[in-house]
Amino acid sequence: MAAGVVDETQLRDLIPDVLAALVRRGADFATAEDAVQEALVRAIETWPNKRPDDPKGWLITTAWRCFVDLARSDVSRRRRETRVFNEPPPGPTSSVDESLQLYFRCAHPTLTPASAVALTLRAVGGLTTRQIARAYLVPEVTMAQRISRAKRIVSTVRLDRPGDLRTVLRVLYLVFNEGYSGDVDLAAEAIRLARQLATASGDTEAAGLLALFLLHHARRPARTRADGSLVPLSDQDRRLWRSDLIAAGVGVLQTALARDQLGEYQAQAAIAALHADAQTADETDWIQIVEWYDELLRFTDSPIVRLNRAVAVGEANGPQAGLTALTEIDPTLPRYSAAAAYLHERAGDVVTAAQLYVAAAAQAQNLPERNHLTLQAATLRHRLSNEGG
Repeated sequence: MAAGVVDETQLRDLIPDVLAALVRRGADFATAEDAVQEALVRAIETWPNKRPDDPKGWLITTAWRCFVDLARSDVSRRRRETRVFNEPPPGPTSSVDESLQLYFRCAHPTLTPASAVALTLRAVGGLTTRQIARAYLVPEVTMAQRISRAKRIVSTVRLDRPGDLRTVLRVLYLVFNEGYSGDVDLAAEAIRLARQLATASGDTEAAGLLALFLLHHARRPARTRADGSLVPLSDQDRRLWRSDLIAAGVGVLQTALARDQLGEYQAQAAIAALHADAQTADETDWIQIVEWYDELLRFTDSPIVRLNRAVAVGEANGPQAGLTALTEIDPTLPRYSAAAAYLHERAGDVVTAAQLYVAAAAQAQNLPERNHLTLQAATLRHRLSNEGG
């Protein structure tokens, strides 16, 4: 790291170890988290002049002193002063176990998914409340209240039993799906946290989730046009896909699959890898993609997975086969109408496809998707008009 420069990403990578060390020493979670945030601010202010030889040890020592100051200002904690005010030496920390416990605490099942995501971004990711609020397009005071409630809840949680890694993975999956907004790129943040979790846990599904993130993120530059409109996968300029992320994702996935402990995130990543492997849309191995969807259904009988499988069946075996697969799915499912419209269009039933695109646009969950589906409907109607239909 160059003199006078603080790499905030590397700094945030140390947060789980530092926060976990304070909690292990007896600090309550809520106050410890505030103390770590204060230590990060001091690091950003002082490290450009003199970076410590042991950054993590420096952060632990500074955060502990901040915690002591905060605890002294809270009358309700004065009874604990004799226990906590004897400052322990920085020393080495058991980073793997402590980092995992921190993830488990932030993703505790007593929290709502929204609260778990916000707390993970704040406590583990090191983002400020303002940054998280901007990412979720809510007032800062609203996000502050949400995070404060979550911290109060997890402060009472005893981690005397192994945590649920699958819950942690679901929380990171939610973070990634939020994408990005304003000055916070939540997709990139989810990748950073997933890489950290995969390293700490050694779990194949954690690796599968990281691979899935990398492979999806690789296509991001081609997903939208300059005006913000969506570009379907089949129409994307694959020269814009990031080959470095694809190679990294495939490498992580292959290592995980070699351990023969298949799970849903590895199966999803395998599907994404097959899309990334195709040089053109026509070269996509849809037959193998359907097979991976069948594997995925063994782990999660999700309606969304069945919907995506139906589209893949339509590509592999023809649109009528895809429409047949759709009959087994609840038509009120989000994006059902969009999938049905696409398959009817492929089958040559342009009238039905146009009607379904209109219905799908009305159900769209965001403006770019709504505009894309509306344009599809208008294109087909124009085509019908020219053909005298």
